[in-house]
Amino acid sequence: MSSRSILIFFCLLMIGISAEAKISGDEKKDQNKYVNSTGDGENGWEAGISRRVLSPTTDVWLAGYGTRRTIEEKVHDIWAKVLALKDPRGKQVVMVTTDHQGMSRLIYEDLFQKLNERFHLDRSEFMLTFSHNHSGPRLRGDLVDYYPSDDEEDKRVDEYSDWMEGQIIEAVAEALNNLQPVDMFKGEGECDFAVNRRDNKESEVPELLAAGKSLKGVTDHYVPVLSLKNKDGKLIALLFGYACHPTTLSGNQLLGDYPGFAQINLENRYPGVTAMFFNACGADMNPLPRRTIELCEKYGKMLSDAVEEVIEKPMFPVSPGLRSAFRFVKLNYEEVVTVEKLKPLTTGGSDIQSRWARRMLNVLDKGLVLPSAYHYYPVMAWQLGKELLFIGTGGETVVDYSLRFKREYGVGNTWVFGYTNTMVAYIPSRRVWEEGGYEGGPHLDEYGHPAWRWAGDVEDQIAKGVHEVVRKARKKK
Repeated sequence: MSSRSILIFFCLLMIGISAEAKISGDEKKDQNKYVNSTGDGENGWEAGISRRVLSPTTDVWLAGYGTRRTIEEKVHDIWAKVLALKDPRGKQVVMVTTDHQGMSRLIYEDLFQKLNERFHLDRSEFMLTFSHNHSGPRLRGDLVDYYPSDDEEDKRVDEYSDWMEGQIIEAVAEALNNLQPVDMFKGEGECDFAVNRRDNKESEVPELLAAGKSLKGVTDHYVPVLSLKNKDGKLIALLFGYACHPTTLSGNQLLGDYPGFAQINLENRYPGVTAMFFNACGADMNPLPRRTIELCEKYGKMLSDAVEEVIEKPMFPVSPGLRSAFRFVKLNYEEVVTVEKLKPLTTGGSDIQSRWARRMLNVLDKGLVLPSAYHYYPVMAWQLGKELLFIGTGGETVVDYSLRFKREYGVGNTWVFGYTNTMVAYIPSRRVWEEGGYEGGPHLDEYGHPAWRWAGDVEDQIAKGVHEVVRKARKKK
């Protein structure tokens, strides 16, 4: 175990301790507002868009599968992209999307503190969302026990993470310094390659699809799309999402998986456009079948085709106005690990479990107490005009969360973001928690938590937090 890994854990521990779019009722009343607008910039919105290449130039490992995967080939670059929005009252928010597997709380806090000091953004005004791409570089503090790392690799990860943070900060500055009048429009399409991996065996999916048989399990195949046009009517940015793991590939290639191909396709189709992807609640969804570059390109094209179909049809204008809210939610653990349960794992567990157990024992040997809860699960809400609600949830939320909050707040006007701000862990719904399995069972150790499972009220606590931030974001001042 490297000294850097120990330091990261202590930092984390101390932090812990201390289809066609379905139209809602309101939209049905205003269907006459659906227009193929050329945009005139008179809507009241201002937006700034920027981007930075984040492809590593050193031998930092690839993230996501817990093995030593060095980059042997770059298929295409990975990116950070920034969308800054400002309403007529001067309220500003910033969204950063990246092609990474996950951002640790260490990185999120570092970015937020720098953005707060430099641009006076509060937590509710900054959304960091990552695609969960498994073909991008590792980052500091994420899945610290997952990899057979050493001091040399930790140093490379630290250096890359520092450089990445600097690039993101400068990209935010560029976006905020180059605001321009825009019109915004929303719509939803559909794309069906995501498969519920809990209810379908991967090896059986190709045969089932070839036979035209239906697959099992709940999914969320909606593709939400936000388009921005400048005062000349030119399309300048697209934000779109999908609920599915970007795990088509697992080799030694650097790329953005299917979201990377989808963004490239759209930027080639619409020159001058910045296309930004967010992962919705896709923790229990996989792109199946998979494991070939041809399938990766195919899924990227399916997704970009779905986006293109939306923006080539009339979309619904988003009226100006921004309100935001944020809070941390306390999530209880089912049972905190003990010395008696940890010691056998140091030699008899998997490699990941052994590294985790040794690190936990090191903490206990120093007289520290392992926390009984995680106090910093992030939830946030942005209300854009009267027509669109963004809900941000941390970690790997299963599809039930998206379906629930869209049911509660409106299918046509609610977008639920997973993988937002911090890569906390898998976040099961009550249903998934009761069923167990990989997403709902005893696997928190893989994320460095001092427990194997969340308590059974995890969905209740998150829902309470989401209800609170939505209420605040919708409250008129």
